[in-house]
Amino acid sequence: MSSSTPLTRLAERLRQLLHRNGKPTRLHPPAFWAEATSTAGLALAPAWRKVRDLWLRYAWPVLSVVSILGWSVLAAAILLWSTGQAFGWQEAKAAAIAAFVFFVIAVGFILGRSSYGVVLDLARTRVAVGDSAVGSIAVSNTSARPLLPAALELPVGAATAVFHLPRMKPQQVHEDLFTIPTARRAVIVVGPVRSVRADPLHLLRRQVLWTEPEDLFVHPRTVALAGSAAGFIRDLEGMPTTDLSSADVSFHALRDYVPGDDRRHIHWKTTARTNKLMVRQFEETRRAHLAISLSINTEEYASEHEFEMAISAAASIGRQAIREQRELDVLTQKGPLRCETGRNMLDDMTRIVGAPMRRTAVDLARSLADTVPNASVVFFVVGSNVTPTQLRSASASVAPGVRSLAVRLQAGAAPSRANIADLTVLTLGDLADLAIVLRKAAA
Repeated sequence: MSSSTPLTRLAERLRQLLHRNGKPTRLHPPAFWAEATSTAGLALAPAWRKVRDLWLRYAWPVLSVVSILGWSVLAAAILLWSTGQAFGWQEAKAAAIAAFVFFVIAVGFILGRSSYGVVLDLARTRVAVGDSAVGSIAVSNTSARPLLPAALELPVGAATAVFHLPRMKPQQVHEDLFTIPTARRAVIVVGPVRSVRADPLHLLRRQVLWTEPEDLFVHPRTVALAGSAAGFIRDLEGMPTTDLSSADVSFHALRDYVPGDDRRHIHWKTTARTNKLMVRQFEETRRAHLAISLSINTEEYASEHEFEMAISAAASIGRQAIREQRELDVLTQKGPLRCETGRNMLDDMTRIVGAPMRRTAVDLARSLADTVPNASVVFFVVGSNVTPTQLRSASASVAPGVRSLAVRLQAGAAPSRANIADLTVLTLGDLADLAIVLRKAAA
């Protein structure tokens, strides 16, 4: 017998339970019962898996057809029949027989097979908050005989839409349009489309799935910045540093030639005038690299509306950076977001779920400094409950020479700019004012 069989593993567990280091063990009652429970679980696991598989394969498809009302009627029929037998109540027996008859008649309504061809089509799988999300269901009769009227159900998130099909001739196609509300940022699971057969009393309910579910992304609302960030984010020349280089695009000065220097950088006019080799020296530049620290700690926001504004502001800044082909990193308390494309970033922004957390915006700023050490511009997107002291602590984690800005969301506040040491604090009361506060930062 292989050492990996369940019986071998069980025997090994029992040996360890009764002997330790070659000597009999003395177990206390709590430890004994814990070990006994674990050993019993190990022994019964294979049998339990087999029973569960048989249940899901054969029993559950049959029992799931009976609705809660159906089980209630069936239990009441059994109770009435038992009571009638025990006390000789003919009325109880008659009621039980009537309930059983209703149950048997209900079986006739769910028998039979339908042959549909169902196509679920979402016009767009990604929309912004407030945009219209439209879809259609096209149903065709693929059988060689007419089909009776039926109902199709379409789960949309937590709700369910019902579509009534008329009597359909062979190869006939019936199409219905539907609209999905997009008032909130969310990932809405649409589908699968299912046909439902049920009796008039809904004692039995049989459903067949015809399509796969699809995800509808309701992205956060964003605003176009139209290049308003160009005042403090340089792309072509980059942001100059104090490091000197022998080759770059930002000329700094001339110096004496050193063996090993590239001869293409020799400045021949100065060499002819001074009678010694002189080479050009450059300032190192770096391509603009944005890093956005988005706090999703709901305790730092005064309201849910303020939290949603923060997500929209971060998404707007990140979307503009991707459009301008700048490097971008977005970090939250739950980790980094994908920023390869605007779609990936907005998809991850849509999946964000805020919650009270122990990690604050200050902790997130420190993580950002370690995660994105080469950032040239850093945005801290925070709520109105974040204090100036916390913002000062967050800016202290930013490396020298890196431009740092805090976008502080406060619903209804007028757009304004303030400075805390080297940190520029932009107060935003409405998402439409984002371009205005960014221009204030560039001024």
